[in-house]
Amino acid sequence: MRRLPVYFLLDTSGSMNGTSIVALNNSLSEMIGTLRQDPQAIESVWISIITFDIESKIIIPLSSIDSFQLPEITCPSSGPTHTGEALSLLFKIVNTDIKKGSMTEKGDWKPLLFLFTDGSPSDKQLYREMTPKIKALNFGIIVGCAAGSLSDDAMLKELCDHVVHLDTADASTLKQFFKWVSETIDHGNKSMGTGDKVGIPPPPNDINLVI
Repeated sequence: MRRLPVYFLLDTSGSMNGTSIVALNNSLSEMIGTLRQDPQAIESVWISIITFDIESKIIIPLSSIDSFQLPEITCPSSGPTHTGEALSLLFKIVNTDIKKGSMTEKGDWKPLLFLFTDGSPSDKQLYREMTPKIKALNFGIIVGCAAGSLSDDAMLKELCDHVVHLDTADASTLKQFFKWVSETIDHGNKSMGTGDKVGIPPPPNDINLVI
């Protein structure tokens, strides 16, 4: 079966230290568990996780759901938010990861991208340089999530097809957000090949869609 690659860029800068990073770990684990209950997702969804703070790291290279092993994600006690550097790393790996179609074999479905941050990019110039390059990769959908009062909805809108805003990055809100993400992935998985872009299901009440 053709793969549906899904990429997560997760902010692990100093502002996420403490209860927020614990909530992020727990919510990600629940999301993976939910996807594993879907037979179609087991066969087609592949996930990669990149974290970014003062540096960007590939925490999980593109892996199938059934072989996916989620390590504990940590963050420093303080430090900048190098979102542009994360986009630069993403650009490199997507060009390597994605299987192109040929005369004899179908390639991967268009990948999905979810970017989560609770702050504004510290490297705004690089962020803006990478934005058109990421868009040119032809993602099926790019969803940005801005959490808390320090995040920058406008910066995310420069990159993302859809931006949602969370008032906080606490356990309850992140659980709802990643439950919605799993529904969005499922929606994309079932709608592959029906259009150029993937639609999103309505977000829950505590998640505000930024217009």
